[in-house]
Amino acid sequence: MTMKILTSTFTTKHNTAPFSKIKIEDYKPAFEANIAKARAEIEAITNNPEAPTFENTIEALDFSGENLDRLSSIFFNLNSAETCDEMQKIAQEVSPLLTEFSNDIALNENLFKRVKTVYDQKESLTLSPEQATLLDKKFKSFSRNGALLPDEKKEILRGIDKLLAQLKLTYGENVLAETNNYKLHLTNEADIIGLPDGAKEMARALAKSNDLEGWMFTLDFPSYLPFVTYIENRELRKEMAVAAGKKAFQENENDNQENLKNIVALRHDRARLLGYPSHSHFVLEERMAQTPEKVLSFLNDLLAKAKPAAEKEFAQLSSFAKELDGIDRLEKWDGAYYSEKLKQKLFDFDDEILKPYFQLKNVLNGAFTIAEMLFGITFKEVFDIDKYHNDVQTFEVIDMEGNLVAVFYTDFFPRKGKRNGAWMTSFKPQFIKDGVNERPHVSIVCNFTPPIVTSEESEAKPSLLTFNEVTTLFHEFGHALHGMLANTTYPSLSGTSVYWDFVELPSQVMENWCYEPNALALFAKHYETGEIIPQAYVDKIKESASFLEGMATLRQLSFGILDMNYHSQPQEIQNVKAFEKTVMNNTSLYPDVEENCMSTSFSHIFQGGYSSGYYSYKWAEVLDADAFAYFQEKGIFDKETALKFKDNILSKGGTELPMELYKRFRGQEPKPEALLKRAGLL
Repeated sequence: MTMKILTSTFTTKHNTAPFSKIKIEDYKPAFEANIAKARAEIEAITNNPEAPTFENTIEALDFSGENLDRLSSIFFNLNSAETCDEMQKIAQEVSPLLTEFSNDIALNENLFKRVKTVYDQKESLTLSPEQATLLDKKFKSFSRNGALLPDEKKEILRGIDKLLAQLKLTYGENVLAETNNYKLHLTNEADIIGLPDGAKEMARALAKSNDLEGWMFTLDFPSYLPFVTYIENRELRKEMAVAAGKKAFQENENDNQENLKNIVALRHDRARLLGYPSHSHFVLEERMAQTPEKVLSFLNDLLAKAKPAAEKEFAQLSSFAKELDGIDRLEKWDGAYYSEKLKQKLFDFDDEILKPYFQLKNVLNGAFTIAEMLFGITFKEVFDIDKYHNDVQTFEVIDMEGNLVAVFYTDFFPRKGKRNGAWMTSFKPQFIKDGVNERPHVSIVCNFTPPIVTSEESEAKPSLLTFNEVTTLFHEFGHALHGMLANTTYPSLSGTSVYWDFVELPSQVMENWCYEPNALALFAKHYETGEIIPQAYVDKIKESASFLEGMATLRQLSFGILDMNYHSQPQEIQNVKAFEKTVMNNTSLYPDVEENCMSTSFSHIFQGGYSSGYYSYKWAEVLDADAFAYFQEKGIFDKETALKFKDNILSKGGTELPMELYKRFRGQEPKPEALLKRAGLL
C-alpha cells in the first residue's frame, strides 16, 4: 500500500518528496485517487450554499488540489530527469486524465457563475494587489478555457485539449528516443585529433560502459559540443552535425512532422474557437509584449541592428577558414570549429585553458556565496533528505535569522532517461496558508561533463566546466532564486509563476556575475593548485564575451521568428521543411542541409511552454542588461540594490504586472541600449 504515500501529506523532513519509497506502479492509482479528492474539493466550492465571496470561491480554488499538484510535480519532473519506458507509458495514460479534469473545472458552469459573481463585484471589494491579480487570473482561467462557449463548442475544446496533451508528450518522447538512438563509435586515434583530453576521457569512459574499446560519442550536449568544436576530421564533424540536425526528421517511428503539423493546427483551432485570431494572439494576451505585432516588431528591430554585424562576422569566419584550411564554403559543421580557432587566434584563448579553473563544486559554491552576499541566504548540504538518484545533492537554504528559506536539489550529469538541456523546476511551491509560510522545494537539472575515472586505481577527475556551462549553471540558479525567495500568499502566483517574457529576467541577470573579476575571484580557482584565475584570462573572457555576438543574436532571432510564424497566423503547413526554410531564409547564414530540419526537435515550442514565447529570451535580455547596468552603477554587490531586486522582483512572483514591478526596482522602463552596448552591436 505504498500508494498511500502519494495521496497524503508526507511525513518526511520539511515535507520533502519520499522518492525512495515511491514505486512506479503506484503512480497511476495515486493520480486517480488524487484527482477524485481534488474533484470533491471543487464540488464543495461549487455547491457551497453561502453567497460567493473572494475567500470561499477564489481563494478556495487556488488552494484546492494540493495533493494532486504535488504528485504531478514529482511525476512529471522525474519523467524529464529520470524516466523509463514504464513512466513514459504512464505519462501517456495520465495526461488525458489530467487534461479532462482541468477541462471539467474550466467548463463547470456553476463554478464559473460563482467566480463571475465575485469578478463582477471587484470594484466594490477591498482587495490587495495580489488578491486583485488572483481574481483576474481565476476569471481568465475560465474565459480563456471556454467557460463562455456554448455546450457543443465546449465539447470540441475538450477534445482538442486531450489530443494536444498526448501529441506534445509523443513529440518529446520522439526527440529523446532519437537522441538516445545515435552513437558514434570510433577506434582509430587519428579520427579524434584535436579533441581535448577531458572530452577524450569522457568518450573512452562512455565506450567502456558499453563494453567497447576506443571512444564513443552521442548527441548529449557534453559529448556533442566538444566533438563539433574540436575534431579536425571534417567528415566526422559533418556526420555528427547532420545526425543532430535530423532528429525526428527521418520518416521512421520517431518522426515528428505529422505531430508538429497537428499541434500547430490544433492550437490555432483552439484559439479561434475562443475568439482569438491565432494561437499567438491567445498566448500574448497574458504576456508583457501583449500582441504578435509588437513581438514581430521587436524581433525585426533587433534583426535590423544585428544582421549587418552577423554578415560581417560570417564573412570574417569564412575567409579565416579558407586561409587556414582552403575551405571554399563554410558549412554548419564548420561553424563551432572555426569559431573556436578564430577565437584562439584573436584572443590567444582556448576554452579548454579555462576548464581547470571551473571545477563544478567550486562554481556551485561560488553561486551560493554570491547569493549570500546579495540576498543574505546560506546553503548547507544535508544528507537526510531523500533523493531520486545518487547524482542528486540536497541543500537547506537558511536566512540570516536561521529560518528555512527553501529545500534545494541539484542534478548535474547526463544519463539515460534524462532529457537534454538544463532547467529549473520545483517539487513544492511557496505559499501562505493558515498563518504558515510554506517554503518551496526547488531543483535545477543540467547535463554537465561528469567526473571521470581514467583507470581502476586512479581517483576520479572532478567535473570541470566550460565557461558556457558556468553561465548555464548561474542561469538556472537565477531561476532557482526566483523560486526560493518567493514570498506570496497564493501558490499559483508564487516564484516563477509569472509572464513567460518576464521569467527569464532573474536567470539571465545572474549570468552577468560570471564576467565580473570580483565575482570570479570567489570561485574560479584551479582544481589542482588552488590558484585564482589569472587576470589575463578574466580580461579574455570579457573581451571575447561579444565575439561573434551578431551571429549568435541572429540565430536566437531566427528561432523566435520561426516560432511566431508557426503560431501567429492560421495556415495549413504542407511541408515542414519547406515552411522552415522559407521563414528562416532572411536569418540564414550557412547553406541549407537538405536532410536536416530543426522544427522536428524544437522541444521548447512543441513540447515545452514556449510556443509564441521564444522571443522572450531576447526580451528578457533587454531587461537583464538594463537591470545589471543598474547594479554596475551602484556596485555589483551593493546590498541596497540587491534588496530592491529581491523585494520587487524575486519575492513578488506573479502578484502584479511585471512592468510595474520592474519600474519599482529600476525607477524606469528598460531601454534596449544596454543590451546593444553589451553585445557590441551599437
